[in-house]
Amino acid sequence: MRSAITAAAMLSALFMAACASSPPPANPQPLATDGVYSEEVDTFDQAETAEAVADFFGVTSEAAATTVERIFADQGRPVGYIAGQEASGAIGVGLRYGQGYLTLKTGGAQEVYWQGPSLGFDLGGDASRVFILVYNLPPDPNYIYRRYPGVEGSAYLVGGMSVKYMSADGVTLAPIRSGAGLRLGANVGYLVISPEKRINPF
Repeated sequence: MRSAITAAAMLSALFMAACASSPPPANPQPLATDGVYSEEVDTFDQAETAEAVADFFGVTSEAAATTVERIFADQGRPVGYIAGQEASGAIGVGLRYGQGYLTLKTGGAQEVYWQGPSLGFDLGGDASRVFILVYNLPPDPNYIYRRYPGVEGSAYLVGGMSVKYMSADGVTLAPIRSGAGLRLGANVGYLVISPEKRINPF
């Protein structure tokens, strides 16, 4: 019980510090909830995705392009992305909490949160920025609110960034984390995307 309280306090402090360093977009607008996606018009292409990743993480365009190229080869063009921050930590059993803004190619932005457990034997905590590519999300953005298990065997490190695919009900997420590759092999788990902040990671 004491270790769980300590881990929760540590994660709370890390998460508050991470969120304070990244203000929300100016005048965020609600996302559209009708219509049908067009492959060319309503999805992000590889070049603009790589540029967004490079700007977000402050990495070279070459590193971002290498990572994005691999994801595009696997998943194709995303309909949107979530740019945000998260805090994670583990004492045997880990926890992860995050906050960001979902942006679709069709325009607008809405705040989302995520949380989830992980199983492993790593120890410690960290706060980091996360860029999550979103695939096959229906035109109603509220469809993103669900639990996303990790896809077995999909974790890899490329271009100095880690990627692990997560999928549920046809929607696939591709979280990109800079410099977090060493934790990929140390734990498995899932993320729950929610419209509000939750303490319960399940």
